[in-house]
Amino acid sequence: MKLALIGATGFVGKAVLAEALQRGYEVTAIARNPKTDIENSRLALKTADVYNVDELTEALKGHDAVVNSFNAGWTNPDLYNDFIKGSEAIQQATKQAGVKRLLVVGGAGSLYIAPGVQLVDSPQFPAEWKAGATAARDYLNIIKKEEELNWTFLSPAINLHPGTRTGVYRTGTDEPVFNDKHEHEISVEDLAVAILDELENNQFVKRRFTVGY
Repeated sequence: MKLALIGATGFVGKAVLAEALQRGYEVTAIARNPKTDIENSRLALKTADVYNVDELTEALKGHDAVVNSFNAGWTNPDLYNDFIKGSEAIQQATKQAGVKRLLVVGGAGSLYIAPGVQLVDSPQFPAEWKAGATAARDYLNIIKKEEELNWTFLSPAINLHPGTRTGVYRTGTDEPVFNDKHEHEISVEDLAVAILDELENNQFVKRRFTVGY
C-alpha cells in the first residue's frame, strides 16, 4: 500500500510512520517542513502546506490512502479555526487527488460519556484542550456529510500515552471503551496498530470508531 501521511512528525504521526514502515508500506510523509531521523527506502518526504489545496493535491496523487494526523498546534491562538480549515483542505485535496480512502485521527472529546453528553462539554474537561477538542468534534460533524470518500474518523482513547506495542486492543463506536477500572486508555503505538488495521480491514468506513484496552 502507498500511504500518504499528514502530520508524520507529530506524536501520533511518528507512531503511524513506524508502524507503516514495519508493515512494508510505501509512505510519503507530508509537511510544510518534513524531516525525520528515519532512513528507509520506502519513505519519501514531500513539502506541502495543508492549507493550500492545490499544492496538497499534487502531493497526494498516486497514493492508496491518506492518514490525516494534522494538528494545528496546541498553543495556536486560532487553533479552532485553523484545525477546521486544515482538515477541510485535506479532505478536499484527497478528493481532487483521486484518493478514495481517508482516515482522520480526531479526538476523544466527541465521545459520549452519558446520553447526549460529549466528553468535551463535561465540567472536568481540561480548559487548555477545549479549543482543539471542540474543533475535532465539529469536524466530525462536517465529514459525516462526505459522500465521495471512504472516510473513517478515529477518536483515540481519553488517555493516550507513550508505551509499548502489544497489538491488542478493543474497539467501540461513539462511547469510550472502558476497562474494568473504568479507564479508557491506549498507547500511541497500539493506536497506530489500530489505524493501519482499519486501512487494511475497512471495518468502519464512513463511520467513527474508538479504541482502548
